[in-house]
Amino acid sequence: MRRLDGHAAIVTGGSRGIGLAVADGLLTAGADVLLTARDAAGVADAVQRLRAKHAEPTDGRRHGRVEGRTGSAGSPADTADWVGACLELFGGVDLVVNNAGANQPLAPAVDGDPAVWLETFAVNVHGPLALVRGAWQAWMREHGGAVVNIVTEGVHGAGPRLAAYETSKAALLQLTRHLAAELAPGVRVNSVSPGLVRTELARHYWESTEPRLAAATPLRRLGEPEDIAEAVLWLLSPAAAWVTGTDLLVDGGRRVAPRH
Repeated sequence: MRRLDGHAAIVTGGSRGIGLAVADGLLTAGADVLLTARDAAGVADAVQRLRAKHAEPTDGRRHGRVEGRTGSAGSPADTADWVGACLELFGGVDLVVNNAGANQPLAPAVDGDPAVWLETFAVNVHGPLALVRGAWQAWMREHGGAVVNIVTEGVHGAGPRLAAYETSKAALLQLTRHLAAELAPGVRVNSVSPGLVRTELARHYWESTEPRLAAATPLRRLGEPEDIAEAVLWLLSPAAAWVTGTDLLVDGGRRVAPRH
């Protein structure tokens, strides 16, 4: 276990899927977590379940506290509120996980609604930058920290009807590199590029074709949220103390699968 006792984290898109698995892992590692998402009911349910799970640790070690906040990851006002809440609740903002994502419109680049494109970039690029800026100005500049941005393996190719999503995530990947250079040495900034993971966001792609997709993956299964969470936790932890500006591809080997 990579311990993160005394650290305070903000996890966006934390009510389900990868974000929820990351929040769960952080709590187990001893960190306090502010979990955020758009849906108030989803946030409340996630917080309740995590509190119940971590109320009495079975490993004999401290587990973290969890609180929830609603709002949009693409809203600078909401991200500023989250930074303030984390400071007030936990006394710092040591860790940031930009996991919230928007994948609309599902259309070719030349056909996508320009307004929806802008909304996608607001959530996938501008929001993460606003959150890191807020954390840097309020805490990390003086105290240090670590950031992980969730990108996608799609930045290494071009998926059908995913132009807005993959283009915005490619921008987030490049932003990761710039932030790593600018915020060093006190703050490490990395990204994780998940392959196809069994989440609600990606259900459209795997629900009816999972056996075929798994067979085409060298490790013979799709990813689970916990697979990505483990990579995120490592990058946030002292075990990755000499790692910044990198993108960790976690895809079950799909990028090296033989082409027929």
